[in-house]
Amino acid sequence: MLSKAKIKWIHSLNLKKNRKELHLFVAEGHKLVTELLPLMSCRFLTATAEWLQKYPDIQAAEIAEASLQELNKASNQQHPQEVLAVFEIPDRKPDLNYLKNNLTLALDNIQDPGNLGTIVRTADWFGINTLLCSVGCADAYNPKSVQASMGSIARVAVHYVKLEEFIPTLNLPVFGAFLEGKNLYEFRHLPQAAVILMGNESNGISGKLKPLVNEKLYIPEFPPGSIRAESLNVSIATGIICAAFRKPPTNARLP
Repeated sequence: MLSKAKIKWIHSLNLKKNRKELHLFVAEGHKLVTELLPLMSCRFLTATAEWLQKYPDIQAAEIAEASLQELNKASNQQHPQEVLAVFEIPDRKPDLNYLKNNLTLALDNIQDPGNLGTIVRTADWFGINTLLCSVGCADAYNPKSVQASMGSIARVAVHYVKLEEFIPTLNLPVFGAFLEGKNLYEFRHLPQAAVILMGNESNGISGKLKPLVNEKLYIPEFPPGSIRAESLNVSIATGIICAAFRKPPTNARLP
């Protein structure tokens, strides 16, 4: 049985201040929970009897059987699924040596949790293991962010820092997304050790970070010069830019 006290505790983690204080976050659904279980410490898991019978060897500090009605009361989802879990937020520190030799994403005031979660998933796909977020960004452990990351939140380290102070310490070229930038496809080679800076959904890269950008990138519309959408969604734009950085040099041999 899933008690009222446990349901209240789960709902308390909808608030960022409680997630931060308790170092816990909620994940829902079979695919997401089973993706996270081998990679993160699970404090509490609740599921239907049928689900628990299928997965008798799961590792969690506490397990509670629940009915679908009880899960519905605990869930943040419009259509609750048969399992919900509370995981510990890992205590990660930025690895400067790693960052100075690899591709890193930096996000300036991304506000939509869904966009942030999708960017986490995109970073994971392209082998980018670190995400630097300005202090004004959405919370990566917001339920919507976690859901959108589809498990990638366990593999991508998200750090909240003052980007204007942190980025210069890396001594890396900084590429920023701008509407007035250089056509992304005109670059013959993009470095594998660099910072990709993406700006706010409405306002782009803030004034205090613009001086850090060494090269402005622009994703061209097609056909060039035509009247199209005003801009791309930031998570879509991030994926396109990451793909360009991961493209092998034209003279490289593919495996």
